[in-house]
Amino acid sequence: MAAQRGKDMLLKVRDDTSAFVTIAGLRSRRISFDAEAVDITHAESAGRWRELLAGAGVKKATMTGSGVFKDAATDLLARQTFFDGQIRDWRVIIPDFGTIEGPFHISGLDYRGEHQGEVTFDMTLESAGALTFTAI
Repeated sequence: MAAQRGKDMLLKVRDDTSAFVTIAGLRSRRISFDAEAVDITHAESAGRWRELLAGAGVKKATMTGSGVFKDAATDLLARQTFFDGQIRDWRVIIPDFGTIEGPFHISGLDYRGEHQGEVTFDMTLESAGALTFTAI
């Protein structure tokens, strides 16, 4: 994959009309994947080296983003989703790589503002079910 512009990575959420809308004016975004290991080491493990059970751990994805809300509608959608504790379908588009889509829960929503600047936000989403990957 050749170098890509960070601004081309998009974070979208399914709204109440079942359409995916770009969430705010994100200036930075990140998605990370984690998989827990299941340790099956026992007294007779070769050289007492740790052994792991393949495919048995819990997988999760975390998406984070920060920026400014582009309009009142995206601000309301994110805020209401958080306060209602809703799980919505989200989509992250990574240029020249693919699209990751699935249910996420907003686990953090922070607002901040500088004296001579705009109000910005940070948002953290945790996967809440199976995700799909579609290669470009």
